[in-house]
Amino acid sequence: MVYLKVSDLPAREQMPGFHGRFIHADRVTIVHWDVDAGANLPEHSHPHEQVSNLIEGVFNMTIDGTENHLTAGSVAVVPSNAIHSGRAVTACRFIDVFQPVREDYR
Repeated sequence: MVYLKVSDLPAREQMPGFHGRFIHADRVTIVHWDVDAGANLPEHSHPHEQVSNLIEGVFNMTIDGTENHLTAGSVAVVPSNAIHSGRAVTACRFIDVFQPVREDYR
């Protein structure tokens, strides 16, 4: 059994404006993101399913061509291989869950 305190994990800027603290289990990766206001999430896709939980802020997310205005408490489910992108309207805090593990985030 492993117990972690998120604030003790090192943060790293995975892409401009996206500062993540990463937790890797056997089958999932969980990321606690602090996102700078105005940061852009470039259009991309990946084979991982992704569940994005917006904890604070306002974020515009586009998944497979459909744009949604997310506010605190919103959850976006990104299917495997779906093309998605976004922009932080304000500073944001997200918790993302990816399955399977994001080896590229290790």
